[in-house]
Amino acid sequence: MDKASRLDSLLPNGRGVWIPIDHGASDFPVDGLTDTEHVIRSLVRAGVDAIVAQKGLVSHYGHLCQGSSTDMVVHFSVSTRHAGPDSANKVLVGNADEVLPRGGLGVSCQVNMGSPNEAVMIERMGQMSRAALHHQLPMFGMVYARGEHLSVMEGDDTNANAHAVRLAFELGCDAAKTTWTGDKESFKKITSAVPIPVLVAGGPATGDSKAILTMVRDALDAGASGICMGRQVFAHPNVEAIAKALMMLVHQDSTVR
Repeated sequence: MDKASRLDSLLPNGRGVWIPIDHGASDFPVDGLTDTEHVIRSLVRAGVDAIVAQKGLVSHYGHLCQGSSTDMVVHFSVSTRHAGPDSANKVLVGNADEVLPRGGLGVSCQVNMGSPNEAVMIERMGQMSRAALHHQLPMFGMVYARGEHLSVMEGDDTNANAHAVRLAFELGCDAAKTTWTGDKESFKKITSAVPIPVLVAGGPATGDSKAILTMVRDALDAGASGICMGRQVFAHPNVEAIAKALMMLVHQDSTVR
């Protein structure tokens, strides 16, 4: 399978419902992830396109996706809550050559733009992009505009999130994750900043299904190609139901109602 085929599996028709469950490496216990197998089985039943997880989870639980429409993407960036002032510094904990043997289909890594360690994280993302290219693997970028040195340009109502997705694109990512800006007008500036799919994040868990779906509907209407949403899904009281609803929004263009 070449890169184009793998990308089409992860983002059919350029759209995707991706659920990251890598949070346990950074912070544990995490609501919703104490029974990881249950969450993965629920997501597979819902038919989500991709589950983004650390490599150990992909190795251990990847078999649960076999024979389904759900694939796994290996997220290679990690830091923990215990690192003090260095906690925003996401280091790489692997390489693209282990993705396929572990049962994954793509790679993912993170940059915290504006953090004191921004430069080394950008370098790491560039290295991962090169490795992904040589192994014919899709590359996903989680670039967050949230560091203490963030310098938002005057008049930028995306709060530098348009710059964040642009950075991911320019470093070779095939898709990027961004945060919801609060309104369609500013979010459209993010999605129009790059020619690659932009997936909207969910933020902290709320359990408010209508609010989650309304935000996603607005993001899709403003040019998003789908979602990359973790806690709002795996910590939801009904994981399978909210995941199915998100699939309906993204792939069937359903209304919130």
